[in-house]
Amino acid sequence: MQERTVRGACPHDCPDTCSLITTVIDTKAVRVAGNPAHRHTDGALCTKVSRYTERTYHPERILHPLRRVGPKGSGQFEPVGWDEALDDIAARLKDVAARDPQAIQPYSYAGTMGLVQGEGMAARFFNRLGAAHLDRTICAAAGGEALVQTLGGKLGMKVECFAEAKLIVIWGSNSIASNLHFWRLAQQAKRDGARLVCIDPRRSETADKCHEHIALRPGTDAALALALMHQLITHDWLDHDYIAQHTLGWEALRERALQWPPERAAEVCGVPVQQIVDLARAYGTTKPAAIRLNYGMQRVRGGGNAVRAVACLPALVGAWRHRAGGLLLSASGHFPVRRAALQRPDLLTGRTPRTINMVTIGDDLLREASPDFGPKIEALIVYNSNPVAVAPESGRVVKGFEREDLFTVVLEHFQTDTADYADYILPATTQLEHWDIHTSYGHTDVLLNQPAIAPLGQSRSNTDIFRALAARMGFDEPCFADDDETLCRTAFGTSIDFDQLLAQGFATLPLPEAPFAQGGFPTASGRCEFFSAALAAQGQDGLPDHLPNFETAGSDPRHPLAMISPPARNFLNSSFVNVKSLRDIEGEPLLEMHAEDAEARGIQSGDTVRVFNGRGEYRCKAKVSARARPGVVNGLGIWWRKLGLDGTNVNQLTSQKLTDMGRGPVFYDCLVEVEKQ
Repeated sequence: MQERTVRGACPHDCPDTCSLITTVIDTKAVRVAGNPAHRHTDGALCTKVSRYTERTYHPERILHPLRRVGPKGSGQFEPVGWDEALDDIAARLKDVAARDPQAIQPYSYAGTMGLVQGEGMAARFFNRLGAAHLDRTICAAAGGEALVQTLGGKLGMKVECFAEAKLIVIWGSNSIASNLHFWRLAQQAKRDGARLVCIDPRRSETADKCHEHIALRPGTDAALALALMHQLITHDWLDHDYIAQHTLGWEALRERALQWPPERAAEVCGVPVQQIVDLARAYGTTKPAAIRLNYGMQRVRGGGNAVRAVACLPALVGAWRHRAGGLLLSASGHFPVRRAALQRPDLLTGRTPRTINMVTIGDDLLREASPDFGPKIEALIVYNSNPVAVAPESGRVVKGFEREDLFTVVLEHFQTDTADYADYILPATTQLEHWDIHTSYGHTDVLLNQPAIAPLGQSRSNTDIFRALAARMGFDEPCFADDDETLCRTAFGTSIDFDQLLAQGFATLPLPEAPFAQGGFPTASGRCEFFSAALAAQGQDGLPDHLPNFETAGSDPRHPLAMISPPARNFLNSSFVNVKSLRDIEGEPLLEMHAEDAEARGIQSGDTVRVFNGRGEYRCKAKVSARARPGVVNGLGIWWRKLGLDGTNVNQLTSQKLTDMGRGPVFYDCLVEVEKQ
């Protein structure tokens, strides 16, 4: 018996991007653990990834190519050889491309966050083909654009410095569930006397552990931020020198903020006036003060404006002067990724294919050809995503996938809701079986993933599949011969010591402790831009403002409850839903309701309820819980549709509308009614 360990990286969509140590006995991976040598991982993993071997060796894992033999959605397939499958797929793609390659649509997101197995060889393939582009906006687009327009990029304070803060505002983040290693830093700060405040419509597990919870209504974060500014101004809790030297648009922002006294914001947000006043005092008088944002708050109509408003706060009080002060939403802009070298947009050779937004895939799959839209989508290649479960207004998504004239190929580990509609399912490798390289949006280390075991069965990496398709399409450019280690080396070139990555699994970017202590924002002006000329040039308001939700509570008497759909603690979007040990912890799909709302409808915990609006309906079990605030229900997601009571999930109710900036989704901008069944 031979035992060895292999260094890797977590592939999943979480700020922490942990460094992994996989223990292999002979040829089998027996344990995945956190790397104690990596300071951000510190030997600890979340419950989900600590079960990664259970995912890799899952008895339902797809280990050979499958071809559909039953109706779309029936899940009926037969085994097929790789050569036969790839030959047929290439022939079908050639046929569509001969008419218009823009009728071929890739669809992918963060099933792996790796730069190689994500959009490495895949992007080369689709660029050479001239296929339609995909606007990959389903998670973080509004908040990311807001940071760019305010700070100049997806940048912020170093996560490790939160341990030294004296006030930590956790805004729109259930850190215990989705940002475990930040939470350990917050706990360290708390032990050293820091005050922790959680701002979230749901009383999450994180809110339980903070000193205070501000349970605002969904989509009202900008109103709260503007009221905090009002108090900072009226009490003169401002760093006038920092504002004068390092910001742009102060007088205009001041005028707007003074229109938002705490009383007005309290009415909009549905929180006590005193909570706003007290938070403003704490933020204005405690140094250093740090804000940890996450992406839940930007999944509403005004999500970009809300992030912009919050991102202005640290400059007002000079929090950026301190390494333990400022704000962190995403650190991904720090990484010098050579995306053009990886993805090769030059292979387009001057072509400018149309772009389809992944959020609106339900409508777009049902569109006919037109001068404005272009050709009807004829072929769909899905990898690293499960759109039938995760895309909004899933009733429309299903109708699109059901089209008999749509040719669909899905690269997957399991027979997901989306895979049920495929013409071919191609078995993909898991993180333990391939090379990849990773950034993070929660820290500033690059991580290398080395394969710990050989691919199981007949599974192949995404890169191998797209190489094979490229060969069958007749693409003979040398870049399609690059192996995965070469792609990993290409991602950063000489800016990262690859030998260090091979030796220890990670490398830290050399960055200043306090990035904006002396200003130097990477905006056009070099300042924190309270007023964005770029947004104004697009016809938008150059200042952050509160934009009410598309679906505002009280505006529709037929659907009086706001619904948010935060992730269940033991799932990651739709990943891990089929891992039995994790699903056993979650139990079943639930709708959390406040006692007042449940009593008014005669609903008790354990009752089956129908949740509905004009887009559809969804049945699940109700749980009367203090985690829900009055007027808001929490539809915990994202369960696979096939595991729901009626073969649906919470996205049956969400809409395909887009955010104010970034073209992102509005999952938490959703009105419903609930009735007992």
